Amino acid sequence: MNDQPEGQGAKDRPVRADAQRSLDALLAAAKAVFGASGVDAPVREIAEAAGVGLGTLYRHFPQRSDLVAVFRREIDACADAGPALAAEYSPGEALSQWLQRYMGFVTTKRGLAAALHSGNPAFAALPAYFDQRLRPAVRILLDAAVTAGQVRADIEPDDLLRAVAGLSMPGHDGETTHARRMVALLVDGLRYGARAG
Repeated sequence: MNDQPEGQGAKDRPVRADAQRSLDALLAAAKAVFGASGVDAPVREIAEAAGVGLGTLYRHFPQRSDLVAVFRREIDACADAGPALAAEYSPGEALSQWLQRYMGFVTTKRGLAAALHSGNPAFAALPAYFDQRLRPAVRILLDAAVTAGQVRADIEPDDLLRAVAGLSMPGHDGETTHARRMVALLVDGLRYGARAG
């Protein structure tokens, strides 16, 4: 039996359906476990939540840092929401909706914050990936809203990312209602002093 991780060195061979199910289950479990317990949660907890053995987990993710795929997938989903929102809403509302989406992303990613600031070389590429994907996403939405005269022009993407992250502390029970209200107030502040188009 080949113990090589699925998809590595086997680019021409399709992933078996059962292996893909295991991978999807592990990614979903890692997302939930990291969200609840942080990035240092025991890998055994992830395997149990996915309903697979430790051998299966290590076959897909030989090192803990390989589970960074969970965070990359979530970062990508948040960044990719920008164009869809821009197509559906006015520029100012698209920005507002994206900031709320980003807030939801931040409040459920305890593990991501720990990984970003851990200093662990295994996660060293994650901050750059975060910036590479999310900064352009918010920049495009912000520029469109400024051009439309729907938000003020003296805001930088980094200001928004940091402000939302700072406001995105979930309640002790994981409730995000307060964080949503705070981000809505931030958006109202962005509209104050906007150039009327």
